[in-house]
Amino acid sequence: MRKLVVIPAHNEEQNIRTVIHSVKSLHPDIKIVVVNDGSTDGTSMAAKQTGQALVIDLPFNLGIGGAVQTGYLFAYRSGYDIAIQVDADGQHDPAELYKLIACMEKGEADCCIGSRFARNTDYRQTRFRMLGIRILSSIIRWTSGKRFTDPTSGFRAVNRSVIGVFADDYPDDYPEAEAIVILERMGYRVRETAVRMNYRMSGRSSITPFKSVYYMIKVPLAVLMTRIRNVG
Repeated sequence: MRKLVVIPAHNEEQNIRTVIHSVKSLHPDIKIVVVNDGSTDGTSMAAKQTGQALVIDLPFNLGIGGAVQTGYLFAYRSGYDIAIQVDADGQHDPAELYKLIACMEKGEADCCIGSRFARNTDYRQTRFRMLGIRILSSIIRWTSGKRFTDPTSGFRAVNRSVIGVFADDYPDDYPEAEAIVILERMGYRVRETAVRMNYRMSGRSSITPFKSVYYMIKVPLAVLMTRIRNVG
């Protein structure tokens, strides 16, 4: 199967080289595309200088949803069978990629999500973020009847069919939880697998305290609206 790692990146000049090198050193057969989401720093040049990734430069910042959809569109048009989303900040451990890939190759699911919380680890989130994750987990369980321990994880792999779905339409900002509901309502098999994750290597997260509050309001509403639209 042809496999592609999609790395959406916005102002990750400090981290992007290490992420690309780490993926390639452990998985030399996997192709990488970096979607530079209108960065104002040297993210694009840093990624290109590795010589190990194709870089797509968006003319302005579309946000995580637009950047990820661009990666899926590229994967679909280029004929890839499996696409794996990896964050550019170093949180997603390339050594855990094989778990997601194995799930796809064995046909165990259409979308496999790497979960930080499927087993006890030393990974910790702030209380506020954990509250948000629990709220989203509850809403998704209500809408789909299934429990997901880490619905906000962007560390996920999808098969060719789901690549086509996401290439055509993908949620805008903070899309991870909403994407789960969309796939579940369409009848796709979504599962989690326990993975080890790291903390951001350097730089700051784009999720500010204000954006965290916005996230807590917007995402649950978006998930509920997705369910209502599909029921209608």
